[in-house]
Amino acid sequence: MSLGLGLGGCAGLPEGVLAPVAQTEPNATETSILVATTRAPSEDPGLLYSGERGPQIDFNEIVVSIPPDSERKIGEVQWPKRLPADPSTDFATISTRQFGSVQEVQAWYDQQRSPSGRVLLFVHGFNTRYESAVYRFAQIAHDSKTDATPVMFTWPSRGSVFDYGYDKESTNYSRSALETLLTSAVAVPEIKEITILAHSMGTWLTVESLRQMAIRNGEIAPKITDVILASPDLDVDVFRQQIADMGPNRPKFTIFVSKDDRALTLSRRISGNVDRLGQIDISNPVYREGLENAGITVLDLSALQVGDRLNHSKFAESPEVVKLLGQRLIAGQTVTDQDIGLGTELGASALTLTDTVGSAAGMAITAPIAILDPNSRDAFTAQSRRFGRGLGATGLAPNLSGDVPGATRCTAQVSSC
Repeated sequence: MSLGLGLGGCAGLPEGVLAPVAQTEPNATETSILVATTRAPSEDPGLLYSGERGPQIDFNEIVVSIPPDSERKIGEVQWPKRLPADPSTDFATISTRQFGSVQEVQAWYDQQRSPSGRVLLFVHGFNTRYESAVYRFAQIAHDSKTDATPVMFTWPSRGSVFDYGYDKESTNYSRSALETLLTSAVAVPEIKEITILAHSMGTWLTVESLRQMAIRNGEIAPKITDVILASPDLDVDVFRQQIADMGPNRPKFTIFVSKDDRALTLSRRISGNVDRLGQIDISNPVYREGLENAGITVLDLSALQVGDRLNHSKFAESPEVVKLLGQRLIAGQTVTDQDIGLGTELGASALTLTDTVGSAAGMAITAPIAILDPNSRDAFTAQSRRFGRGLGATGLAPNLSGDVPGATRCTAQVSSC
């Protein structure tokens, strides 16, 4: 697999989409996002920020217009084919505003504050331009129908498949800035709870910032209640140590994985051939037991089919998963195997779900999702024993050595998390 094929994602997108459009669409939805960034400003008003590293944290408001539901598919970003964008069919920028003081940021929050007092903080991944991060988060916030106040942290990514090393170092460059942002948010009395949603390489930045906070303060601020890691580009050995360094009083972690994630396949190859957290097989007992012991929930999306040819953005592109994010996970609710059922082939690549996911959610999920739920460990273990023989016959069950057929032998015990 070539580098371009393996990690491409931004090629072909129009540039300059952040220049505000003059026209509006009355049936479109406008979403206001607070953006905090460590990127260097761009002189191009249609870009706002480049992929280079800035000397400080800048704060901006960007209002994105999302076309009516009749003109779009849930889970997709409708990029304009030409500029200026047409708000009736395209994502479009309505306005941008840079904040020069803490008071201006506070005023924005007072105006956009959710009645629940919950904030959703999004951290994007590798190979992501500034405008791509903004539009993707606007799509997630809109499609999930979350009532959390949307805040995004965007770090210096050059938006090039050939700058993996630069992007990784940019996450390290931004660790203290993200920690500062979180600390500042925690100090706002009106903010009651914070959920962090991080994708791909942004999960490294997120987990490192939380680890740094725990070491500095002796704990992670209790207001940071939930951390959702989507397709995490994390070395499983390192993640085990990061979790241990956070101590027992850490947020609730939920992880989205997919064994067919092609971007993480390449990341694994260029990272010492160590398993990536976002590509683990939850039927592997080494991983399963470690994650259960750590109280971490894993949702396996391997069988989901979306438009992403890399299978790296299923969490955002699947309508069912986006709704699950907004109606359960972002709101801090636990999704358990009792909600969605273990199915009849535990350890297979997917479980077909026909039940409603929680009475409060009131939505039927028909997409295939498998779940590792530490809150129902006994039920999971019992099902494992019940179906172990059948799975062995199909080649899906891990053997006693912890190996999974067709997979590299696990090199780390995560059970010490």
